[in-house]
Amino acid sequence: MTLLQNRQTRGSSARPIRPPRERGTGRAFALAAVMHLLLGWLLYHGINWQNNTPAGAEAELWTEIPDTPAPTPRVAPPPPVAVKPQPAPPPAKDEDADIALQEKKRKQEAAARDAQLAEQRRQQELAQQEAETKRQQQVAAQAAAAAAAQKAMQDKQKQIEQQRQADLQKQQQAKLQQDKARQQQQAEAQKAEQLQEQKEAKAKTDAEAKAKADAQAKAKAAAQAKAKADAEAKAKVDAERKSRLAQLQGQLGGGTNSSGEGLAKGGTGKGAGGNAASAGYAEKVQRRVRPNIIWSGETSGLETVVSVRCAPSGTLLSATITRSSGNEQWDAAALRAVQRSDPMPKDINDQAPGSFTITLRPAGS
Repeated sequence: MTLLQNRQTRGSSARPIRPPRERGTGRAFALAAVMHLLLGWLLYHGINWQNNTPAGAEAELWTEIPDTPAPTPRVAPPPPVAVKPQPAPPPAKDEDADIALQEKKRKQEAAARDAQLAEQRRQQELAQQEAETKRQQQVAAQAAAAAAAQKAMQDKQKQIEQQRQADLQKQQQAKLQQDKARQQQQAEAQKAEQLQEQKEAKAKTDAEAKAKADAQAKAKAAAQAKAKADAEAKAKVDAERKSRLAQLQGQLGGGTNSSGEGLAKGGTGKGAGGNAASAGYAEKVQRRVRPNIIWSGETSGLETVVSVRCAPSGTLLSATITRSSGNEQWDAAALRAVQRSDPMPKDINDQAPGSFTITLRPAGS
């Protein structure tokens, strides 16, 4: 699952995020272009038709004048004798009447012609007004249709933009969710790694503590075994010394050894049978005992006096602490150094003093 998410994450980071392609976008742009062209054509022809000045029409109306016979003078009946007959009108007056009648007819014809022309003009104006009204209505309808088409196109574009924004927002939200999930996985992995490291560190610490405890137990057991071995060796040495001392006392006839003066660091003493130790014997004892001192503790103020009894051959018969330093561990180390120095060196007379004391201090004190 993690590998698939990593592949998807690498794929999404390699390709830029694009909005999905809308269907019918090309068709919408083509229809919009056709509507704009149609609107331009209608506007052009409408303006051109409106600017064309209508040509004036002239018409002459002719009416057929009926052939009316010339008025014949009426012959008055003969008046009575008592009445004087009226004279007939002169013919000049008849001609004037004809002229007046013709003029009247001409005026009537001119008036009818003018009325007809006026009616024609009125009809033409009405037709022009109707055509202008229709044209304006057509232009208004075309403008409304164009506005509606433009509004529809704007609404479509707005819907497309809103859809694109929504898709982009969805993609961003999906990416944020993926990033959040990846961060959560990384945090969980780091937490698991930290827990594993803590477990390993705890296991290592426990192992080290266990190893240290085992080493301490082994060292303690070894120390105890060594102390036990030292005690057994000491007991064995003491038994041997007692046995040798009993043999020597039996050889000397039960006499007692006189203890000489203490052999200190750089001092002298008397040996068994009153033999005095030489001046260099103390240095010999120090060279024998000093290499056997094993001490790693403090050195200031430590001084231990050990009383030693030896056979003439230098065999160590006994070694006891006559003055302690106050530090039991240093006292034990000094006593062990004397015991490890068996046999003691012989003096110039080829015999070791019977008894003497050794003052021991740690190296460097």
